Amino acid sequence: MSRKDVLVVDDDASIREVVQMTLEVVGGWTVRVAVNGMEAVEKVREHRPDVILLDLMMPGLDGPATLAKLRGQGSEQNVPVILLSAKLQHRRDDQQLTGLGVAGVIGKPFDPLTLPDRISSILGWAA
Repeated sequence: MSRKDVLVVDDDASIREVVQMTLEVVGGWTVRVAVNGMEAVEKVREHRPDVILLDLMMPGLDGPATLAKLRGQGSEQNVPVILLSAKLQHRRDDQQLTGLGVAGVIGKPFDPLTLPDRISSILGWAA
């Protein structure tokens, strides 16, 4: 698998750390982090990632609002976004969230060791 560039957006420091470590060590990917939606928008303007992992529920600019801002920008419109959510309870929750125009949804908690494979599977990246 080629080296991928990922932006992880989550207000929870422990989630950011686990995702970053996992994707760097297990996936061999380059990971940048943002602590909120506004920081994510700025980071994407500075450097377009291959994928954005976006927390659904954050204070201030939440996941859907951040997604709307990203989709309103030029080249950032086409960056695949995968939502991270602790709120998935039923299959219909997953379907409603993918209706926001995201590539997929990963529920929290997730298995860190399989995270790179799950992201690759959602995006159709060859392993």
